[in-house]
This record gives sequence, structure tokens and C-alpha cells, in this order.
Amino acid sequence: MSLTYSTYVQQIATMAVVPVTDPNFTIIIPSMIDYAELRMQRDLDFLSTQTQNTSYSFTSGNNTLVIPTSTYVTLQTIEALDQSGSNYPLLPASKEFIQNVYGGNSTTGIPQYFAVYGGDAATAGYTSQNIIVGPTPNLAYTVRLTGTIRSQPLSATNTSTYISTYLPDLFIMASMIYVSAYQRNFGRINDDPQMAQTYESQYESLLKSAMVEENRKKFESAAWTSYSPAPFGAPTR
Repeated sequence: MSLTYSTYVQQIATMAVVPVTDPNFTIIIPSMIDYAELRMQRDLDFLSTQTQNTSYSFTSGNNTLVIPTSTYVTLQTIEALDQSGSNYPLLPASKEFIQNVYGGNSTTGIPQYFAVYGGDAATAGYTSQNIIVGPTPNLAYTVRLTGTIRSQPLSATNTSTYISTYLPDLFIMASMIYVSAYQRNFGRINDDPQMAQTYESQYESLLKSAMVEENRKKFESAAWTSYSPAPFGAPTR
């Protein structure tokens, strides 16, 4: 059964044995949701969080593209698009390779390689990151980026999310791990020392099947297919 914000809060309150209107419980709800959703997104690399962006461009004669760190959590692919509509995928490489092979801006052409390195961490709290390419662009190419973003969290105003709809069981287990800390049941000397370990164990068990499902969506299951892994007859890759 999928969850909405109200049913999620009610179920957690019931399992934690606290009144849903308890002010202390109400205060931790946003942090509890953050803990659960961020952990799940890092563990599972959801297909639903992959997006593309074409709002940036390479500048002719400049081998560096600067993008905000808020654009993507993880950058996956880069393509250069020319005015005719042709696209040129770039291959990831090391910054040192690009600097040595395409040093300076003297070698120009259609970019073929890219590397990502740090941005303005020392001066502005790391709000941007640099992408160096080689060869240096000979034209102002539109850039198509793909990568993963953080989904909008469940809240009183965003009452349903992908996680609450399709992975409510895993969401509840992850949330209850946080609740265990809230209720100080995280260690051996507490009232219920097994509480955190039990929910952690259930989370890890459910995570395995969820991970298989996400891999199937991306054709990263057995033999690079979308089928469930079979115990027998698995072909080599």
C-alpha cells in the first residue's frame, strides 16, 4: 500500500508508540524524512532521479564549463550539440590526460573528452564545479548533460513521492532507524537495545530486492537484461 504524508506520519507514530500530535515527535518529522529518503537515494541510485539539462553551452576558445553543484548530485554523461542537430558524446578522462594532450587552448575542435574537478570551495562554500574538455571547443556548442538529482522530499505540501508510492516498506524501515535514535534505543544500555538493529536488519533485507528491481529498470540485471536474476542458466556477460 502506498503512503501519503498523513498516513506515513500516522504509521510511524503508531510503530513508535507516540501520539501523532506530540510536539517533540512533530519537530523531528522533517529530519526523519531526510534521513530515510537520502539514505535510500544514495543506496539505490533511482532511475527516476536521472534527468537531462540543455541550458549550458561551451564557449568557443574556452575549454572549461562551469556549472552549479546544485545542477546534479552525480554527473553521468556530456554531449556537444551543433546547430545542425548532430550530437557528439564526450568520454570521461582524467584532468591530467586532457591537460597533457590538449594543453592550453591552441588545439581546437569538437570536444571529445571531459573531466570534472572542484570549483569554488575555498571562497564560496563549493557552489560550482568545473568541467574541462579537450579539444578546446571551436564553436559555441550547446551542452546536453545527464545526471542524478535529489527528489523533492515528502511533506505536508508534497504529500506523495516516488519513494512513498513505490517503496513504502523500505521507507518505513529507514525512518524507524532514525526513530530508534530519537528514542535513545541505539545502544546496549538502552531500554530496547535490539530496536535499531532489528530495523536496520529489515532495511538491509528489503534493500536487496529493491536494488535488483532498480537494476532491472536500467537493464543492469543478469546478463545486462531487465529480467530477474535466475538461480540457474545464467549466461556469461
